[in-house]
Amino acid sequence: MLSEYRNRLIIFTRYPETGKTKTRLISLLGAEGAANLQRKMTEHTLKQMKTVSASDEITVEIRYDGGNEEMMRGWLGSDYEYNFQGSGDLGYRMLRAFEDAFKTGAANAVIIGTDIPDITGADIERAFAALRQNNMVLGPAEDGGYYLIGLQKASLLSGIERIFSGMAWGRRDVFHKTLTTAKEIGLEVSILDQRKDVDRPEDIAVWDRSRVLRRCDVPSDRISVIVPALNEADDIAETLSSIGYGNNTEVIVVDGGSHDDTVSIAKTRGARVIKGSPPRSQQMNLGADAASGDVLLFLHADTRLPENFDRHILGVIKLPDVVAGAFSLHIDSPVPALRFIERIANWRSRCLKTPYGDQAIFVLSSTFHELGGFPDIPIMEDFELIRKLRKKGDIVTLPEPVQTSARRWLNFGILKTTLTNQLIIVSYFMGISPVAIARLYSRRKGIS
Repeated sequence: MLSEYRNRLIIFTRYPETGKTKTRLISLLGAEGAANLQRKMTEHTLKQMKTVSASDEITVEIRYDGGNEEMMRGWLGSDYEYNFQGSGDLGYRMLRAFEDAFKTGAANAVIIGTDIPDITGADIERAFAALRQNNMVLGPAEDGGYYLIGLQKASLLSGIERIFSGMAWGRRDVFHKTLTTAKEIGLEVSILDQRKDVDRPEDIAVWDRSRVLRRCDVPSDRISVIVPALNEADDIAETLSSIGYGNNTEVIVVDGGSHDDTVSIAKTRGARVIKGSPPRSQQMNLGADAASGDVLLFLHADTRLPENFDRHILGVIKLPDVVAGAFSLHIDSPVPALRFIERIANWRSRCLKTPYGDQAIFVLSSTFHELGGFPDIPIMEDFELIRKLRKKGDIVTLPEPVQTSARRWLNFGILKTTLTNQLIIVSYFMGISPVAIARLYSRRKGIS
């Protein structure tokens, strides 16, 4: 049971199920895009509440609609208390949430949604501070509603149910009517700063502006691991196992239309799976757009990360002038000729600052998006991104190696594969289009 002096923050959100979330935005973003926006906005809100949830005086509860508690915990982690919103209109669900919070010992409770990009932990702290003086606090939204409402436990004795009943939610007079009713029943109300919400197509600019501003922030400790995949059932389980589990790491598998068990294996391993289309550059850009981390790690589906990879990345990515990095390369085979290829690759990566994609490139999300992500080309996308990154700052090659599969060398021959790789690079520098190079690469592998 909570202490009588404990404050309760209640976050209303919805599980991001395609077609049932942010439905008023489907006409602009599509069903999957609208659900993805719901996911990112919820994760953004929780990130903003990180300082609040660390407080001994404030506990955080997530009231969800759609999905179930297992799905919510799988999505947002186990650091929160989860409760289903239940039936009834928004007013009835909010009233029930307040009543439950006070029954379990909270002295003050605040409810917020997840569609206010500019809300911060400081706003929540101001709301609870206001409740030390007055018995109600409201945060007005620009559209005429409110994004935050808070109550003291004592306010339940004042006929508070009138505030939540008979309200036409979504209309532009919700805030005004709520404030009027509160004063009629004798509540003293504090008003916070007005904020803009994101609920209609014309509101998307609010989210985009907030996203640009967030990219200027100092990186946090959250890493998004993005794995492009296509028929990788033989390798992806070990790859995902090497990532492990942790609250500061999210795993996004972007499937390019696999016909094997890639998707089911990825989901079983706890990865978030989204659909994409080849080439790999498009898949990785799609994953980056869906990511919430401030550091992006692009991992091939047949490559395993070293132990404590996250610590190694965070140890260098925040250093002055460092914009990106990669791991050293180890090819998972005892064949002696592959040791020579490793040495050449690692020399190139360290001395020429040119790591390749099979070394697990990591980069600040802000820098990645500033450069426009991977170029939309079918081959050499990692090479071209690195060329752009070198103009922005230093690229570090960590001494810890990734373990990448030897299949392409062993399947097509070490000499043939090495010569083909060099021919691709020379062709690219000669100005031959990546589309033509990709056709050549496919023919040499016997694909077409």
